[in-house]
Amino acid sequence: MPHSTDNAIGRMDAVTLARRIRAKEVSALEVTEAILRRMTALEPHIHAFCTPTPEVARAAARAVDAKIAAGEDAGPLGGVPIGIKDLVATKDIPTVMGSALYRDFIPDEDDIVVERLKAAGAVIIGKTNVPEFGYSGVGHNPVFPTTRNPWNTALTSGGSSAGSGAAVAAGVAPFAIGSDGGGSVRIPSALCGLYGLKASMGRVALYPGCRDERYPGVSSWESLEHIGPMSRTVADAALMLSVIAGPDPRDRYSIPAADYDYVEATRGDIRGLRIAYSEDWGYAAVDPEVRRVCAEAVTVFERDLGCTVERADPGFADESGTFWALVAADTDLAGMRAMMRGREREMSAHLVDLLQRPWSAEDFTNARIGRQRLCNRMWRFMARYDLLLTPTLAVPAFPVHMQGPEIIEGRMGRPADWLCFTFPANMTGQPAASIPAGFTRDGLPVGLQIIGRHLDDRTVLRASGAFERARPWAQHWPALLDQLGL
Repeated sequence: MPHSTDNAIGRMDAVTLARRIRAKEVSALEVTEAILRRMTALEPHIHAFCTPTPEVARAAARAVDAKIAAGEDAGPLGGVPIGIKDLVATKDIPTVMGSALYRDFIPDEDDIVVERLKAAGAVIIGKTNVPEFGYSGVGHNPVFPTTRNPWNTALTSGGSSAGSGAAVAAGVAPFAIGSDGGGSVRIPSALCGLYGLKASMGRVALYPGCRDERYPGVSSWESLEHIGPMSRTVADAALMLSVIAGPDPRDRYSIPAADYDYVEATRGDIRGLRIAYSEDWGYAAVDPEVRRVCAEAVTVFERDLGCTVERADPGFADESGTFWALVAADTDLAGMRAMMRGREREMSAHLVDLLQRPWSAEDFTNARIGRQRLCNRMWRFMARYDLLLTPTLAVPAFPVHMQGPEIIEGRMGRPADWLCFTFPANMTGQPAASIPAGFTRDGLPVGLQIIGRHLDDRTVLRASGAFERARPWAQHWPALLDQLGL
């Protein structure tokens, strides 16, 4: 059983943990051991980690403590535990990506974000579970147990950053790395009651993920993928962003870090901002409870924060077909087809279907034009507004065995895309965050999405921080923790 002091550490935010470790109020090793005990207690219930790394974590924690004892700077994240999504490369640590095709894969180099997190003193406690190669918004794959939502373990935590969401929601780590090619930071953040941030395309450099042609599957999603923080507070996400943001020559899409302090940006006032709220894009089926919770949250921006809010839709049609064609166009189809030949039964059926589809050049050129159409609709719309608010997802969490669309059909009488709100910001590259908006009557978290103008991460951070101060959420924890004495 975890020690009595572990609970306080498990429920502590990253900013506080880093400060207390620097001040020698608690050692990095003490924090790590407390977190590892917490992981042991929770993993049988949530399956957040596919590859725990306790010895790696202990060695990193001892190194932080040695630096502090010697009077050296241990870094802005010195001693803070973190989970790394299993699509993100970790040198000498298995990176399986939920696929039997990479069951024994151990990268020979760290991803850029992992390099930066290590340099900042973060303590990696393990790799977090994902669907196969990230091609899904839920947390099951053919290799590891299905990740479950700490708010209700019969339900999904979302995906593809499934384990990262479950781990942070349960307090196994104060924050975790997620990646987001169509919403995969924001989806589990919404379903698990967390803050998830997808900064502007290129703000956080990627490599080898999405960039290394040697590895089919790993090299996918190049024009859509982002890496970002998932946390319990906006300040924690901003702190992580300050460490991982910035260009790198290995990523041809990367852009400069912003010329302002990310953490300071979260403290800004948003009075006078012009905000649009689209509750359904003008066409989508949305669960009534999601509509209710998000509508109530939106009133906070006008009533409490001094913004001007109006209902407005950008005016684009459902582009989900365009999105999946872009995903396929970013995929090494030849390489993945060769790898899976004869092993189709070992793989996720929906991924096999995508790879076996007879895609044409016209499919891909139509997708490029569709992306241009959506981007042009969006910039013209955003010229009138500082921010766009939407529900993050069309539904709350649903049973773990479902992929998603059938739950919408069951609730609203017709099929629809439950991810319709998230992927457009990947197609445009705009910054977008999911903030905890409240709870359904059944006690499930609901997320509200904040989309900013092109490259305007600062306003997204300002609005996120302002909403958090008006409607704090970090004090809410899943009942599972009390049931387990955590």
